[in-house]
Amino acid sequence: MQRMNMQRTTPIMLASVLTAALAACSSLQPPAGEPDRRAAQSGECRVEPVQWAVGEEASPTITGRIWRESHAGLLRPIAPGQAVRHDHRADRINVDVDADNRITRIWCG
Repeated sequence: MQRMNMQRTTPIMLASVLTAALAACSSLQPPAGEPDRRAAQSGECRVEPVQWAVGEEASPTITGRIWRESHAGLLRPIAPGQAVRHDHRADRINVDVDADNRITRIWCG
């Protein structure tokens, strides 16, 4: 009888563990436009106000300022040779950096 109960509970336990593992691997992204409510409503990413950062070191302070001043919902730093998806998001600002961690390009998408 105990062996039969074990056979019933093992698949359920396995399914629970796999579900928890998959949930831990998923990535959650913040809602679009959190730094500015107007941006959240329009889905706007503005690149012109942050062009001053090209050539700067991509420190947390600088990237945080880029995120806020661009009104983007998401910021995606892109390292040399890094594979990125080519999905366009109007609420995302992309920051390309070189091997020395200097910002080489800033663009929306």
